[in-house]
Amino acid sequence: MIRLEQDFSLLPYNTFGIAARAARFVEYGTVDDLRQVVRMLRDDLPGLPVLHIGGGSNLLFLSDFDGVVLHSAIGGVECRVSGREALLRVGAAVVWDDFVARCVEQGFHGVENLSLIPGEVGAAAVQNIGAYGVEAKDVIEAVETVDLQTGESRTFGVEECGYAYRDSVFKGRLRGRYAVTHVCFRLSRQFVPRLDYGGLREALRAEGIRPEDATARDLRRVVTAIRQAKLPDPKVQGNAGSFFKNPVVDRAVYDRLKADFPAMPCYEVDARRVKVPAGWLIEQCGWKGRPLGRAAVHDRQALVLVNRGGATGREILELCEAVQADVRARFGIELSPEVNIIGGKQ
Repeated sequence: MIRLEQDFSLLPYNTFGIAARAARFVEYGTVDDLRQVVRMLRDDLPGLPVLHIGGGSNLLFLSDFDGVVLHSAIGGVECRVSGREALLRVGAAVVWDDFVARCVEQGFHGVENLSLIPGEVGAAAVQNIGAYGVEAKDVIEAVETVDLQTGESRTFGVEECGYAYRDSVFKGRLRGRYAVTHVCFRLSRQFVPRLDYGGLREALRAEGIRPEDATARDLRRVVTAIRQAKLPDPKVQGNAGSFFKNPVVDRAVYDRLKADFPAMPCYEVDARRVKVPAGWLIEQCGWKGRPLGRAAVHDRQALVLVNRGGATGREILELCEAVQADVRARFGIELSPEVNIIGGKQ
């Protein structure tokens, strides 16, 4: 079934709570519907800009969108168990955390650390979401898509997706070309916890659980609790979660900075590079909890920018640029937004 709307409010489709509108909004429920939409775009609406969105948890609209916004309603989870593995084919519109909860309950492991990340499965594959030492690419087998120019189906193996830190070919050279319809995951039926990141061991011990005895349910519960304690609920205060990527710098650059800022933390990437927590950089610049008009840096997690009420996308962007300028001036490090900025500076 295809849903067609005009002059459509995008307020329910972006977690920042920006009152943007789309000239046209099209939602489709099957792959065949999407092919019909592609024909409509080509024959009836040629030349209009097209934006495909998921749950809107990683978007910042700077203005109304004078084009066609597409949204998938393809749901469903197909599962095939093979030995110690489970192969799952998941519709792009399935809510990510619902998928994680289902996997934990059914004993399919590998996504526990990604609990409570907002958004939908299709967008998770585009963004290569990650948390607590795990990324979506670690469990993705393939990504099924439809070419928005031709309507042809194409399946990308994980090695073709160009995955990197919060990046993929779908955000880069193929941006806007393909719509994700399904994501195929390869999960383990044997639970091997990943606990060496973000205080997970300490959180388990605080609950009286020895890390070596933790179950998948235990790990999902503590990850959820940590995220709830640090991150604001977008239903209460508009936000898109982590606004900035953690910058990766050469080790020589880090060593020079470490001499001036002995407390600067880092995470090893490889022999030549380290990742510096963007939240720490922002906090050192005095931005944690600080407002700028109707926008602010969150008071519990400096990576998060929030809409204090009624902020426009451009007000959020002004705050972003002010934070970037201060971090650049103090540390010589450029912060890059993790959020997709629509309608202006990308």
